[in-house]
Amino acid sequence: MKLVTWNVNSIRARLDRCLAFLERTRPDVVCLQELKVPDADFPFEAIHGCGYQAAVFGQRTYNGVAILSRTAIEDVVRGLPGDPTDDQARLISAMTAGVRVVSVYVPNGQSVGSDKWAYKLAWLARLLDWLGSIDRDDPVAVCGDFNVAPEERDVARPEEWAHSVLCHSDARAMMLRLTQSGWVDTMRLHHQGPGPFSWWDYRMLAFPKGNGLRIDHILASSGLAERCSAVWVDRDERKGTKPSDHAPVIAEFGE
Repeated sequence: MKLVTWNVNSIRARLDRCLAFLERTRPDVVCLQELKVPDADFPFEAIHGCGYQAAVFGQRTYNGVAILSRTAIEDVVRGLPGDPTDDQARLISAMTAGVRVVSVYVPNGQSVGSDKWAYKLAWLARLLDWLGSIDRDDPVAVCGDFNVAPEERDVARPEEWAHSVLCHSDARAMMLRLTQSGWVDTMRLHHQGPGPFSWWDYRMLAFPKGNGLRIDHILASSGLAERCSAVWVDRDERKGTKPSDHAPVIAEFGE
């Protein structure tokens, strides 16, 4: 199975790139984040035309997550349990290709100490609780934009980002709890760093200057991680006309 996670930063703005990527790489399953459209405006027909089914949890203007698959998508769950008042479209999960796939878009947090920062930490705590209920012996992949660079080796210029919401010790502690509880960071099975990075700010020529961070992750249950044969970042998708500020992360799993 070839599995992709990609924050497209608006499916409307990136549809042509997304369709071209699907045709070029033919992944089996794709997790998308930051769709920025409600379900009714998601381009189902175009995605179907490429040979993919789609399960979508959209939201107008902000957020929105989806799972695309070349095979049947079943048992779809929309939303993160634990707070019935939370209406932000940040998590969708489904069974496809024999794997429980979860697409997540963790809150950015805006600035440390803000209400949005508190929401980010609370959301991550709820994610930890929910993932704790899942049997790690089952094949499960948790994919998405976590808005956390877990370690210094995940940041090209650590001193510039040390006090940011992407590198703060509280957010990193949440990611550490995830990996210590049995969720495997598949990238680190194959690359020890620095990088590879998956996000570069649009500003200050961050991409050509190499000022990137690794904030997009594919975490696998122990049962699935044993089958992981390769993981990489498709940097070409950060180049060219109107790219997302994120590049796709791709993992391959054997039988």
